Amino acid sequence: MSEAGPRLGGRRHSDERSSPQRSLGQRKAARTITIDGEHAGRRLDKFLRSQFKGVPAGLLFRLLRQGKLRVNGRKAQQNHRLQEGDVIDVPELHVDTAAAPRPAVPSTLLDQLRGAVLHEDDDLLIIDKPAGAAVHRGTDVSAGVVEALQHLRPELPELELSHRLDRGTSGVLALAKTPSMLRYLHGLLRDRKHEIERHYLAVVAGRWPADMDIVDAPLRREEDGVVVAADGQSAETRVSVKRRIGNRATVVDVRLVTGRKHQIRVHLSHAGHPIAGDDRYGDRGFNRRVNGLGGPGIYLHAAKLVIPKPDGADLVVTAPMPRRWKALLNSDL
Repeated sequence: MSEAGPRLGGRRHSDERSSPQRSLGQRKAARTITIDGEHAGRRLDKFLRSQFKGVPAGLLFRLLRQGKLRVNGRKAQQNHRLQEGDVIDVPELHVDTAAAPRPAVPSTLLDQLRGAVLHEDDDLLIIDKPAGAAVHRGTDVSAGVVEALQHLRPELPELELSHRLDRGTSGVLALAKTPSMLRYLHGLLRDRKHEIERHYLAVVAGRWPADMDIVDAPLRREEDGVVVAADGQSAETRVSVKRRIGNRATVVDVRLVTGRKHQIRVHLSHAGHPIAGDDRYGDRGFNRRVNGLGGPGIYLHAAKLVIPKPDGADLVVTAPMPRRWKALLNSDL
């Protein structure tokens, strides 16, 4: 975790938690919104959800279907693409806050993220995500990185993930502050993926062959994970050896060319060198040995992100290797 970067909040917030509102309901006054250039091109439903956080999406969609929420005085579909100058008329909203309480954010996560900023400018907030932290809340997670940052930085209502990291993976995670930057980054990842560089460090079982620098194997999602399959989506991972840990493990630099779910974990395991600590695609015997030396958890770290900015300059952001890796790297396995 970087200790030299900007901090997300003062220590006076160390015991703060989000809590359910005490009222049974909340009225949001009717309002009119005029779309500026920053939001032009966004889908209407995504714009509304970003503007009315805490309001159930079902309520917004119902108002659209009923024609009570209108664009330029007319009924609009939820996939309508907004244009600069569009006028949205939103009726008074009554929100049952008791049915949808704000998520509780663990104080430990808030403390971790206060010192986690690697880079910040007008468009981007880039952090060093701690291992074990989910990027957003889910069925078994009350709050993730996004909810914690919304708690720490309420002045950034548009903050959105530009990409994802698995819960156990640490390192560079970029969030867009503005819709235009979010669209730009999504466009890079979709259409210009060779221009954006996502580098990871991984500790893998065995001696990774120095001449095996590309894993090119299609991936298919299944109910219990991801598998290599001929009818899957194309996926390419580039690998280079950084250092050896005796004869039983290798530290590799991994560059994602495509970004499929669990791509690095599946590709390295498919190549015969699973990542240390990977409890889904890894080797149980190797994991037991690693856990005894360096502790539990997957040894996968997003180490560097290179973003070609719209002005032509490259933004390069790095995250230091996690301190917990040192014991394993200094062992002979």
